[in-house]
Amino acid sequence: MSLIIKCFLPVLAYLTGSISTAIFVGKRFFKIDIRDYGSKNAGATNILRVLGPQAALPVFIFDLLKGVIAVLLVRLTDLQHETNTYVSFQILLGICVVVGHIFPLFANFKGGKGVATTAGVILAMHPYAMLMVFGIFGLCLLISRYVSLSSITAAICFPLIVIIVFGEIFNKYETLTMKIFSLVASGMIIITHRNNIKRLLTGTESKISFSKKQPPVAETVTDKVNT
Repeated sequence: MSLIIKCFLPVLAYLTGSISTAIFVGKRFFKIDIRDYGSKNAGATNILRVLGPQAALPVFIFDLLKGVIAVLLVRLTDLQHETNTYVSFQILLGICVVVGHIFPLFANFKGGKGVATTAGVILAMHPYAMLMVFGIFGLCLLISRYVSLSSITAAICFPLIVIIVFGEIFNKYETLTMKIFSLVASGMIIITHRNNIKRLLTGTESKISFSKKQPPVAETVTDKVNT
């Protein structure tokens, strides 16, 4: 029975990731497919740019929770807590939920970039490091107003926090698997932002606005219909 559970949980994690909140919110409340607008990604950042913060916040929270829930599925197994095998299975579940978010089964395999879901995975695995990463992301966002640059900066800092801050300065035991995962997760985030990096270098990347003004989604939809 234990083996069956271990084989089923990664599938469940992938299916959890395949629940695309951005697509649901866009279609249910705004009658649009968010993948037809903005950056065409089904994620919280594109929802923020196209539909505003009121739509983006629940999308971000749910995408984050997908990562947390998927990793916590490890508790349904008989693996010993905080061993390399335990962490490895957490990583497997995390990869599955992120893959599900990027390539959702329920949305023709066209989803988002997986940043919020990856953040949820990391939050469940290493909450203290993730809180520091969130702080770095928020500070960078306030200064630059580039979500992409903030995500990339936070991704670069994550393995440094895990390996140096918690592995050396605080003298806390970290499994080798967790250290390797921090490097892989960082690399994945950077790779998914390769187009954003090009736009940042050319000065064409969009900034977000902290004003309360609602984005003109109605005008955008009208323009799309008329073209």
